[in-house]
Amino acid sequence: MDNVMLEILVVDDEPLARARLVRMIEELDGYAVSAEAANTAEALAQIDQVDPDIVLLDIQMPGDNGLSAARQIGELDDPPALIFCTAFDEHALEAFATVAVGYLLKPVRREHLHEALRQAAKPNKLQRAATGPKSAPLSITAKTHRGVERIPLSEVRFFLADQKYVTVYHTSGQHLLDNSLKELEQMLGDRVVRVHRNALVVIEHIRALERNPEGGYCLRLTDMEQRPSVSRRHAGAVKALLQSL
Repeated sequence: MDNVMLEILVVDDEPLARARLVRMIEELDGYAVSAEAANTAEALAQIDQVDPDIVLLDIQMPGDNGLSAARQIGELDDPPALIFCTAFDEHALEAFATVAVGYLLKPVRREHLHEALRQAAKPNKLQRAATGPKSAPLSITAKTHRGVERIPLSEVRFFLADQKYVTVYHTSGQHLLDNSLKELEQMLGDRVVRVHRNALVVIEHIRALERNPEGGYCLRLTDMEQRPSVSRRHAGAVKALLQSL
């Protein structure tokens, strides 16, 4: 099985502080810095672009501070795990009211960083809430040329988001939905797994995890020609899921 590298976004307005964190991360196995940012706006743009697993976030920054950034990150469909790195301890209570899973005081020590990253590699509380056990509906409602129709969940294979639209792919075709991926994830619970920032797959119809021509991963599904891509971020969880089936 391939080793999966967890990707990290480092956010701090001080270049030296960012460089120090980057050096420490590079010394740890299993982690890689995928991007850096100096403020909240850059951080949100990088999250959209590189889809990191973990964000290391300063609090005191020009413009919107790190707490504001954390609240915006928490509203994402599939938020990365978040660790605050700050010189001030008075924000801890407010920080843990966000999606934060860690709070490190500067100067950050290597062993503390390593332990925080290990904890962040576990599903965060929003991710757990999205995939917790629920009673899934037997069908979903889709828009078709005939109006609104119900599609049995047994015929659904995966959901794909593109901008503000979500398409359901099923054995009789594909149709647009009014739901967001986040709503579908909450509604369908452990019947689905997120395999990409923009894709959910119905677990019972997964047949194999395969390499695509570009060197990435995709899924072969029952009675479905299309093969949804699996991002590097989600590849490890998908492999573990398949081994448990």
